[in-house]
Amino acid sequence: MFELTRQTALITGAGSGIGKAIAQLFAAQGAEVHLLDVGEQAAKETLDTILAAGGKGKVHHCDVSENDNVRSVMSAIGEADIMVTCAGIAQVGTATDTLPADFDSIFRVNVKGVYHCLHHGIPLLMQKGGGAILVIASIAGTTGIPDRFAYSMSKGAVIGMMRSVATDYLQQNIRCNTISPARIHTPFVDGFLSKNYPGQEEAMLQKLAAAQPMGRMGTVEEVAKLALYLCSDAASFISGNDYPIDGGFLHLHV
Repeated sequence: MFELTRQTALITGAGSGIGKAIAQLFAAQGAEVHLLDVGEQAAKETLDTILAAGGKGKVHHCDVSENDNVRSVMSAIGEADIMVTCAGIAQVGTATDTLPADFDSIFRVNVKGVYHCLHHGIPLLMQKGGGAILVIASIAGTTGIPDRFAYSMSKGAVIGMMRSVATDYLQQNIRCNTISPARIHTPFVDGFLSKNYPGQEEAMLQKLAAAQPMGRMGTVEEVAKLALYLCSDAASFISGNDYPIDGGFLHLHV
């Protein structure tokens, strides 16, 4: 049902976390995966696991915040059936203590980075007569999260961008959706806590886990399975939607 044989998938942020898990799962389902990441070594390590399992793929150094870099990479890939944008950064702060430089950094990667991928990636899908686009957003894009002013702005923006793309390219047979995770345990989370809560990492991990009604953080593999469904032909009648994967965070109060 979820076979991706003879399909080409490009995935940004594929060097670690959710992007890595998606790349590995898509390759296991038969896709040729193109791994785009600013951390080329990490992407190569992801590719090594894919090749060792009999999959196919290629690594591209890509800084999504740089328009020319994205254009060059997309041109080299040529055509694709699936595009998943996972690359992103986070920042702690309210509207009054977020510095202009911090805001600009979040905007450059999380918003313009997705725009660059859409701008140069959609023509690759059109070359194949359509396909699926998936943007990794966040529940912070639809609900208030303390101290995440700039990050929430960026994720709300990409949810809006997704709906515009889903509308504008419907007749070109391009579907576009977002996934909005809550707390997912990734190396990104570990690094984020080390930077912003030094010495309190374990306590913060427990706090983040307890915030979900299920009492735990999600796994990257769980997100990847939802991504596979939304990018496969099994979801051929689905476009323009945001899918929370949040352990009940948004709607369950227990």
